[in-house]
Amino acid sequence: MSLVYAGKFLDIDLGSSHWQEKEIAPEIARNYLLGSGLAAKLYYDEMDPSIAPLDPANPLYVFNGLLTGTFAPAASRSSWCGRSPLTGIWNEANMGGHWGAELRFSGYDGLVLSGRAEKPVYLWIDGRAGRVEIRPAEDLWGKDHFETTELLRAETDPKAQVASIGPAGENGVRFAGIASGVRGHERLAGRGGMGCLMGSKNLKAIVVRGRDKPQYHDPGAFREFVRTTNASLKEKMLGMSEFGTAGGVIATEQYGDLALSNWRLGSWENVERISGQRLRETIWSGHTYCFACPIGCGKEVEIKDGPYAGVRAHGPEYETLAGFGGNLLNDDLESIAKINEMCNAYTLDTISTSGVIAFAMEAYEKGLLTPEQADGLDLSWGNVEAIIALVTKIARREGIGDLLADGVRATAQKLGQDTEAFAIHVKGLEAAYHDPRAFVSLALNYATAARGACHLESLSYWNGYGTLLPDLGYGEVMERLDSTPEQAKMAYDWQNYMSVYNPLGLCKFIIKGQVGPETTVELINRALGWEWTSKDLLHMGKKLFQLKRLINLRLGVTAADDTLPQRLLTEPRPSGSAAGVLPDLDAMLPLYYELRGWTDEGEPSQERLVSLGLA
Repeated sequence: MSLVYAGKFLDIDLGSSHWQEKEIAPEIARNYLLGSGLAAKLYYDEMDPSIAPLDPANPLYVFNGLLTGTFAPAASRSSWCGRSPLTGIWNEANMGGHWGAELRFSGYDGLVLSGRAEKPVYLWIDGRAGRVEIRPAEDLWGKDHFETTELLRAETDPKAQVASIGPAGENGVRFAGIASGVRGHERLAGRGGMGCLMGSKNLKAIVVRGRDKPQYHDPGAFREFVRTTNASLKEKMLGMSEFGTAGGVIATEQYGDLALSNWRLGSWENVERISGQRLRETIWSGHTYCFACPIGCGKEVEIKDGPYAGVRAHGPEYETLAGFGGNLLNDDLESIAKINEMCNAYTLDTISTSGVIAFAMEAYEKGLLTPEQADGLDLSWGNVEAIIALVTKIARREGIGDLLADGVRATAQKLGQDTEAFAIHVKGLEAAYHDPRAFVSLALNYATAARGACHLESLSYWNGYGTLLPDLGYGEVMERLDSTPEQAKMAYDWQNYMSVYNPLGLCKFIIKGQVGPETTVELINRALGWEWTSKDLLHMGKKLFQLKRLINLRLGVTAADDTLPQRLLTEPRPSGSAAGVLPDLDAMLPLYYELRGWTDEGEPSQERLVSLGLA
């Protein structure tokens, strides 16, 4: 009888076309979970810091979470991990949809991919036939994700799940992602350039099909608890079900949280034009659901007339609307839907793509990027034609796109002329579109998160919007604008809780439905027969967060890197509800370090590592 998780993964050398199955011992799953937890464990044990991100020997780790493929709420996630081509440090990109569940059904929890195929290939895993094949993909090279998915389903199985890279991954765009799903329900492992890493291995796609369903310790108890939890989520998350993440655009502007004009402005009167509410009234065509999800935050859109007629795709999420809308001062909703379709086809991370375009527009405005360098494009704010042209140029590394394809940090270093003053990134990762000047606990998270300026590693700002987690110690809305010790504690607590979600394979959106540690640990116990407490769960979060810190220390991260872009530390928003606020990192960071058990150099103490089982 199979387990809740499969208990094995594939170790594949693409250079030699050799592969082998490897066991995941039960004690490893208990000590690191799966997903990015197991990936970090394997990388830490095997890593050689001298191996560059795009060296064939640099592995790509793809692992489902412990509960992926079960009927736990939104248990759909897979983690795509390794050393980032964009930042040079630890990275985990996370994907929903149905691909992860199908990988579990094929009989595997994950893949470790090393080496480089001589010519483009794809991986076909058919768990029904016990088949693992590395097949030629030269005829697929150059095709986008949608074309690739259609062709590979025709070649393998119409119900197979395909994860692929588009031209951005093939061309070495440092922030290329990996996409899965069909047109209208695309999902991306977007951040940090894992599609670039996959492309460097000449691996076009991974196709999976299976039938091996999870078996549970107590199926009846697990199913009943899930049924009750799902009912609560549906009741508490009606707005997310109706409008998706796009429904939050208006509120973020009201809270001073929406990035505007490369993070310079405080208010924007046109925000309603790009909102999820406007999308629902105009181009919405349906709801979509990831595997085992009771919420259905995905929105399909269709444009039937006008300059973008023919667009039929997954609707733009909040980050995409914020990035290609507010941060570029573009209030044309249909153009953002078109751009989102393009990014998904090319497999571009929309946060980094829009971030580097915003940087280019400000440099152009200030005369630090010439019209000649911009290929003659008019990079004025909100110029939709120029934005669309830049997306294609970046994906193909053509002209100015070749410069921008390396990300904000590298582009600023090449341009010089003090452009680094408005290069918005942390440790090389372009900032997600929530403002640490509006929620100062987020400043600590951006400064210390393992992969850089990532909101998902803490999500403490959700408390400011009303998400309460009494069993984490947050039964009321906390002050959000003052740099107090409570902000350091909030960043620390939420990071610890968030750190178990990718390893469990659960979507973090269920936390907005007030799923706290006690509910999460109950899902684990009823599925696997464990006897964990919420204290055990949070201990695991602390351990995995520290493990990734140890990886980054080996890769050269120091305390000096735990900071924010100059603009977010020294330039307050000029208007709106967060006007005049600046996070005081100098006051908060020492308190955070003390909670983590880090020295002044940002290194975990030996005592703390021993207490976490990491020494």
